Amino acid sequence: MNVVVIGSGLAGLTSAIKASDLGANVTLISPTFSESSQSVMAMGGINVALNTKGENDSVDKHYQDTINSGCEINDSKSVLKLTYDASKIVKWLENIGVSFTRDDGNIDLRYFGGQKFARTAYAGARTGKQIVTAITALCRKKEAEDKVKRYVGWRFLSLILDNNQCLGVICINEDTQEIKAFTGSVILASGGLNKLFGKTSGSVLNDGYVTAKALIQGVRLANLEMIQYHPTTVKTPSKRMLITEAARGEGGNLYVNQNGEKYYFMKEWYPEMAELMPRDVVSRSIYKASRGGKNQVYLDISHLSEDTVKIKLDEVYEVCTRYLNIDPTCDAIPVYPGVHYFMGGIKTDENHKTNIEGLFAAGECSCQYHGANRLGGNSLLGAIHGGYIAAQNVVLEEYFNPDVVFNSLKNQIDSFNSWKDSFDGELLSTIEDKLANIMNTSMGIYRNETELYGALKQLDTLNCDVNTNSSYYDYVKIKNLTTLARACILSAIERKESRGAHQREEYLQTKEEYRKITCIDYDGEIKISFEELDE
Repeated sequence: MNVVVIGSGLAGLTSAIKASDLGANVTLISPTFSESSQSVMAMGGINVALNTKGENDSVDKHYQDTINSGCEINDSKSVLKLTYDASKIVKWLENIGVSFTRDDGNIDLRYFGGQKFARTAYAGARTGKQIVTAITALCRKKEAEDKVKRYVGWRFLSLILDNNQCLGVICINEDTQEIKAFTGSVILASGGLNKLFGKTSGSVLNDGYVTAKALIQGVRLANLEMIQYHPTTVKTPSKRMLITEAARGEGGNLYVNQNGEKYYFMKEWYPEMAELMPRDVVSRSIYKASRGGKNQVYLDISHLSEDTVKIKLDEVYEVCTRYLNIDPTCDAIPVYPGVHYFMGGIKTDENHKTNIEGLFAAGECSCQYHGANRLGGNSLLGAIHGGYIAAQNVVLEEYFNPDVVFNSLKNQIDSFNSWKDSFDGELLSTIEDKLANIMNTSMGIYRNETELYGALKQLDTLNCDVNTNSSYYDYVKIKNLTTLARACILSAIERKESRGAHQREEYLQTKEEYRKITCIDYDGEIKISFEELDE
């Protein structure tokens, strides 16, 4: 059977490897090599309840922390699988060459937000790079054995669908502009929706187009209002860069200058866990302490040992010295929350199936594990686990109808051949900047009805016709992204409560009636509904 995987980060790589192990012929499609995927950016670590620190940690506690952090709108069946499989995943990673930092012979564990236990395994400050390197090497072995075929430099254009069944995908080569159909069951592993917000902490390659096009083609999405702001990011000319949560896990303190003194607000407001409260809580606290960004908040790690800063937190040290011209061993780091992770996305069940037969999703583009707020250290775990589970189930389904495939490809090629004759619009960067401004203004840490409805009106007047200097992919991308942006805003309007990453100024309380999943459908217009959780 044929399996097509879109995306070559950790979710895509794992899907490709595991599907080929199960006998599938795998096609792995991505705009760039795995070494440039967003997965390599993960510094802090991967959660696993090994309980080697004598703290009486357990898988059950990891499960409960994940549910609590997600404010109880996670898929409980999926979270149960995730947390129980964590030790197997870490063992597998060790076996394929990931060099986790060790302590007295055991994998070392550090503290991460939302958890009272040392539960996050790490490989120095480059956990993501270590894991991507090891899994990429394994995937290359599969390529050499002709079990996985890679297409690098290709962009997804659309699904090939027939009677609620996925038959494959249509993609375009960014250099040659060749348009090609790839047939088989499909796993989408395309990452988050970064391009909606412009300069986020994530990769610009994860632009959200795959999710946007999937919605328009009838794939159900969920929880799009749940957007995680990482508490500690720093502004650089190109993007917001992450100051890993591990800096707080190692003992870093947040403060703001108040009346000539350092005010350690997290220690006063949350004395039990302080800086290690869940990310949504820390981000809101920074917003409050800074008076909405008017006063600078600092992260201080200067009291930590030089080895801790320069070795355990070496990427923090590098970011500060290279981009901020400060030395964190003696200077505090100016930080502010930035868009970091999208808990919402393609709605999948515990088997990573979508509402379309033969179509699966894994990684950040898949919505199930994280609910209203992702627990720090669960993203790498969720990506690998999701890829594994999707691959297990995708091999059970395969559909193929050559007539539908041919017609879908022909329609896409006809559209490509005619698109430049239709308009002479704006620069792509201008449209993208306008879209990002609309989203950042309306979908911040706190939202209100006036700004949300105002954003919808702005989207109505946004000119999405790019000029002829742009590519065909840019043309189809920006039009679909505006629909996805509208879906995010409508989701935020309809959830009339505050829960996790979604905070409404008019509805500051969490309401039991909204302990449900926000579901997004499209049939020419966006429809929002709420679905009861499976207990």
